[in-house]
Amino acid sequence: MRFINPSWLGVLALVSVAGWAQNAGPTDPQIAAIVVTANQVDIDAGTLAESRSKSTDVKAFAQQMITDHSAVNKSAVDLVHKLNVTPEENATSQSLKSGGDANLAALRKLDGHAFDRAYIDHEVAYHESVLDALDKTLIPNAKNEQLKALLVKVRPAFVAHLEHARHLQASLGKSGG
Repeated sequence: MRFINPSWLGVLALVSVAGWAQNAGPTDPQIAAIVVTANQVDIDAGTLAESRSKSTDVKAFAQQMITDHSAVNKSAVDLVHKLNVTPEENATSQSLKSGGDANLAALRKLDGHAFDRAYIDHEVAYHESVLDALDKTLIPNAKNEQLKALLVKVRPAFVAHLEHARHLQASLGKSGG
C-alpha cells in the first residue's frame, strides 16, 4: 500500500506554484530562487541515492541527476550574477526546501529495493511537477528574456529525466523485492 509521506509536500508545493497564475505571478528573483532550490533538492536526493542504492541503474540515474541539475544551477547562478539579480526566497522555494529535507529523511529510513523504489517514485512525481511549474508558471511569468530562454533551454532535460525515471520505475516494479 502506498501512502503520501512528508517528502511529497515539496512536490505539492511546486504544483501550487500554478496558483500564482491567477495573480501577478512570481517575479524574476522569485523564479530564480525556485529554480535554484528545485535543482538543489534533486542534487541532494541524487547524492543520497548514489551512496545508498545497490542498483547500478539507480546509481547511474542519480549521478545523471547530480550532473545535470548541478549544470542547470551553475547556469542559473551565472545568469543572475550577470543580470545583477538576487534570488528572492518565497513560500514556494522555502516549501521546496522543507519538502526536499523531508524526502531525504524518509529515504534515509529505507534501504535496498524499498529505497530504490521510493527514490524513483519521488523522482517521477518531482519531475512531473517541475515540468508543470515550468509550463504553467515559471516560463510564462519570466520577464527577463535571458531567464526565460534558460528555462526553455533546460526543459527538454527535465522531460528526458522524467522518461528515464518512468522507465526505472517500471523496471523496479517488475523486479519485486
